[in-house]
Amino acid sequence: ASASADGTIKLWSVDSGQLLLTIRGHSAGIEGVSFSPNGSIIASGSADKTIKLWSADSGSLLKTLAEHKGSVGSVSFSPDGYTLASGSDDGTIKLWSSDVSLPKVLRGHSHDVIGI
Repeated sequence: ASASADGTIKLWSVDSGQLLLTIRGHSAGIEGVSFSPNGSIIASGSADKTIKLWSADSGSLLKTLAEHKGSVGSVSFSPDGYTLASGSDDGTIKLWSSDVSLPKVLRGHSHDVIGI
């Protein structure tokens, strides 16, 4: 998968190099993208301050997470797929679990979080 400042995610065939699917839904550029360990979900972080979860099969929107106060530049699933970490220009890391409505917030950076 690739993410772009044009607000799209593109899924590609590794074998043929052909474009398989274009996903649209963010209102600003996408700065980070990650597959769940089982490959069924794509997470995207955007300059629109949201994280969106997508079906990797259909590209349909599953959920929008909107707790950051800045651009979301990094998203990464835990190895078991149960937790999603997001890093933002607001200086926070948020840990999202599927059974909890609000994320756990990690503070400590004085500037943008650019990698998870």
